[in-house]
Amino acid sequence: MKILFAFENPLPNAEADAEVFVTTAKYLAPYTSGCWLHAPVSDKSTRAAVSELADMPIVQAWAPLAPAALRHFLCGLTIVLRREFRAADLVYTRNLWVAWMSILFGQHVVFDHYRPWPDQIPPLQHWLYKLFCHQRFLGSICHSEYTRQKYIELGVPAEKLRCVHNGFEPARFQAPIPLEDAKRQIGVPVERKTVVYTGRVNHKKGLELVIEAAKQLPDLLFLFVGSYGEGPVELAAKNVPNIRIVPWQTEATLGQYIYAADVLLIPPSLQPLAKFGSTVLPLKLFFYLGSGRPILAGNTPDVAEVLKNDETALLVQPDSLEALVAGLTALTGDDALANRLSAGARADSQNYTWSARAQKIAAIVTGWRQRTTVAQGGWGKAQSDNWARQSRRWFVHFARTRSWILPPDALPPAR
Repeated sequence: MKILFAFENPLPNAEADAEVFVTTAKYLAPYTSGCWLHAPVSDKSTRAAVSELADMPIVQAWAPLAPAALRHFLCGLTIVLRREFRAADLVYTRNLWVAWMSILFGQHVVFDHYRPWPDQIPPLQHWLYKLFCHQRFLGSICHSEYTRQKYIELGVPAEKLRCVHNGFEPARFQAPIPLEDAKRQIGVPVERKTVVYTGRVNHKKGLELVIEAAKQLPDLLFLFVGSYGEGPVELAAKNVPNIRIVPWQTEATLGQYIYAADVLLIPPSLQPLAKFGSTVLPLKLFFYLGSGRPILAGNTPDVAEVLKNDETALLVQPDSLEALVAGLTALTGDDALANRLSAGARADSQNYTWSARAQKIAAIVTGWRQRTTVAQGGWGKAQSDNWARQSRRWFVHFARTRSWILPPDALPPAR
């Protein structure tokens, strides 16, 4: 099969969505008989760099880099004019507008995204239902079972929806740094126990709870790696002596902080999912697994899909300061527990490489292409009533916050 991969944001960039999409495309390429990446790039030299990164030819989108709304609009409007669009057997995209335009102009589509759009922008529900149920919409690769269930609730046939979790690049961990050496490299006393968070340092990640835990655990050193400046988290942590704020790191330097961790932390909070709706199964979770360092996270519906409590990580009650403090105390004070969880994480990580993800997706897409018909789900009174209720909530939320993303009104329990 020939695939035209379509990405709507400028490349290269360090955002997680770019890493997921471009890496997935790169690892899917060997399963194709021809492939291209359609994306906005600034010039010929950038185009060459992106081509090398993705390991495939680049089709430069006829779209400006800014403003973003115009770029997205033109990426979808003009992709249908490209020779590669007509040559491909399907368009692989994470952009709803690109997917819709591709279908309107006769192309088949595979969608790949982490967001549960029916819940997050409810006014789109009926349109999403029509898009996902279209005969040329082959199916959607959901990054979590949590997201997949939201589309099933919308009425999309379950056979068009498959959950394939994200992954990590094992090559990043081929030369592990011993814990004490890594601490020396970043200027931390080797005897000091460290708790490391990596990712964006902002108010949407549940870090306020971690700051309170740091105040109760003065013997531990907390490293927040991924700061872009003086935000609310940085200000709140400013007078806490055992918190160190570290700027955003490149892939080349991030490993030092990962290997310097006695505990790798995913803040155990429902806030990213329930209040901001911005994070579903954070990408860091997968390379945390690959690092083989002990992990502490919250027992939330998305995280519990991948991490297994007391096997590959220590999962604690979310948004509980007492549970977080107890969990950190246990992991930093019990070497046997830490070593057992580290070994479990390393063993399980082989199920979550980018190569493994691409192999699963290739098999799924092949099956979708060979399928003849799919019985359409139902859009009935229950869907209409939910659409009306959720849309009212969304308009009130948008008027009050100017945020396009509606947090869920309820979350399923962790499994």
